[in-house]
Amino acid sequence: MDTMRPLRLAKDAMDRDWAEPSLDLEAVAAHAGYSRYHFIRAFKAAYGETPGQYLTHRRIERAEDLLRTADLTVTEICHLVGFSSLGTFSTRFKARTGLTPSEYRSKHVGQGAALIPGCYALFWAGGFRRPSAGVDSNSGEAD
Repeated sequence: MDTMRPLRLAKDAMDRDWAEPSLDLEAVAAHAGYSRYHFIRAFKAAYGETPGQYLTHRRIERAEDLLRTADLTVTEICHLVGFSSLGTFSTRFKARTGLTPSEYRSKHVGQGAALIPGCYALFWAGGFRRPSAGVDSNSGEAD
């Protein structure tokens, strides 16, 4: 039996849903067929970091990309990549890159393609939510 398969599926779920601030480690562990604590130990043994560390690294990698390429504020990027606290985001970003998000942007902006306008970046990243089908967008009531 492939013991890595459930861990790969859980990692794939985190790769897919990394921007969700409410990504539930308990649910990801259950999806893999593990208790929360067994999942953390097994994930770290397989990938060299805990699921929380992995998720933070994914979010910071995405933030680095947005800081280089999108005309968005640091706060907007913080929320787009799944952090709910600007302080936590800035602390973890600096621990990972050695720079604050603003310092990172100053150092790396303009390298590569032109900045993407913030409205496009927000739309692409899901920052603008469309009303669900069958709901009148003006009143918020179902048709």
